[in-house]
Amino acid sequence: MEAVVQDVVIVGAGIAGLTTSLGLHRLGVRSLVLESSESLRTTGFALAIWTNAWRALDAVGVSDSLRQLHTKTKGANHEVRCVKRKLLLEALARELPSGTIRYSSKVVCIEETGYLKLVHLADGTVIKSKVLIGSEGVNSVVANWLDFKKPPFDGRAVIRGCAEFKSSHGFEPKLMQFFGNGIRCGCIPCDDYSVYFFFTFVRSSQDKEVEENPAKMKEFILSKLGKSDDHMRVTVEKTELDSIMCSPLRFRPPWQLLWGNISKGNVCVAGDALHPMTPDIGQGGCAALEDGIVLARCLAEALLQKPAVASKEKPEKEEFRRIEMGLKKYAQQRRWRSFELIATASLFGCIQQSNGPVMRFLREKVLAVFLSWLLLKRASFDCGQLSKS
Repeated sequence: MEAVVQDVVIVGAGIAGLTTSLGLHRLGVRSLVLESSESLRTTGFALAIWTNAWRALDAVGVSDSLRQLHTKTKGANHEVRCVKRKLLLEALARELPSGTIRYSSKVVCIEETGYLKLVHLADGTVIKSKVLIGSEGVNSVVANWLDFKKPPFDGRAVIRGCAEFKSSHGFEPKLMQFFGNGIRCGCIPCDDYSVYFFFTFVRSSQDKEVEENPAKMKEFILSKLGKSDDHMRVTVEKTELDSIMCSPLRFRPPWQLLWGNISKGNVCVAGDALHPMTPDIGQGGCAALEDGIVLARCLAEALLQKPAVASKEKPEKEEFRRIEMGLKKYAQQRRWRSFELIATASLFGCIQQSNGPVMRFLREKVLAVFLSWLLLKRASFDCGQLSKS
């Protein structure tokens, strides 16, 4: 039986993939989202959502419900909330038409046939698509097809967790952060009963056993906290073992984005498939939300445009050219933005976790104001609305 041609196939039901799909849906374009897992991926527990990301959530119409569930953070002169990843993904998925997300659908390879892409799944299914978007993270098959290299390790790892308190934790709604001596850690309330924490550290050969054992992760963190605030210690102690995980940090060297193929023909990448970055400025998920809005806007404009009456090209070829130009427009808008975010995150990580009295003095006395200004500037970005009209 001949496979039905899909207008848009999105690989990966993460933040970028679901935002793109929902943005397209709001503009009248259907898409199919292929997710390799059996359900929504909720690893990572929570993430900081800054002003720039709230603008994206406003654009797709899911911001109000998320605001009601998460406490606004004080002290940043920005709208910052620590949002549970599960609730964010569910809010996006809930607004999509039934059947949009196809689970247990792992992409193994991509082929071309005329103006279409053939997407081969692990179960033998082949799906034809006019547009293919890769948003399946750092191990993206689509990014590999576009000749992006696999993102290298940063040399650090991060332990993340979320503590659930039986009664109100009583913490102030602010980020409590500590860094230096090779580590950076902090905790931030999501709501009155849950607190998210992170702990980044320079990896060594002796840490492998720690990274694979949640109980040892907790012991490792508590042994490294020193004189840090008691809030961090209490949060780690209260975290259940199934609510803690460790992962090595990867990032895409920013110069790869200057000449890399963010799009090629009718194929492009978004989210961590495009711009994996270290978590030092809390903008990875925010950038993925931005990607979704910009991509949906550029792609819908191309797909919904009426064919030129006087065109001598075949309809399939003309549509392919419109799609190609729409994805190029998206790539142009996201290339420098992605570059500056990755570069800023790398700079923050280097400065915040460096050892030595000279760097500590510069960090605390000289660079603090500059770093704060740079962080807030990155969070002030406006990706725009879904439609320019």
